[in-house]
Amino acid sequence: MAAKLKKGDKVVVLAGKDKGKQGEITSVLPKDGKAIVDGVNIAIRHTKQSQTEQGGRLPQAKPIDLSNLALLDANGKATRVGFRVEDGVKVRFAKTTGDVI
Repeated sequence: MAAKLKKGDKVVVLAGKDKGKQGEITSVLPKDGKAIVDGVNIAIRHTKQSQTEQGGRLPQAKPIDLSNLALLDANGKATRVGFRVEDGVKVRFAKTTGDVI
């Protein structure tokens, strides 16, 4: 199945403790059906100090389920993603505006 959300997409969170927050996808985990979005689903990771880096309480973005994310269209609103063929190439488009992503 083709990926509806990809790395670099601007998304909004639809459900959970971070509902309404927006961010950019930094990585996608297709096997788990999750994505890591910067600034969303932040957890504090306690790390021990090493010779190379400082230890302490470091914030870290955790994966969030793809079903809880929606793509932002040109108007800044949440939209679903569809697929169509244009000039022999399969492209993604926003269902609200019809614009190619």
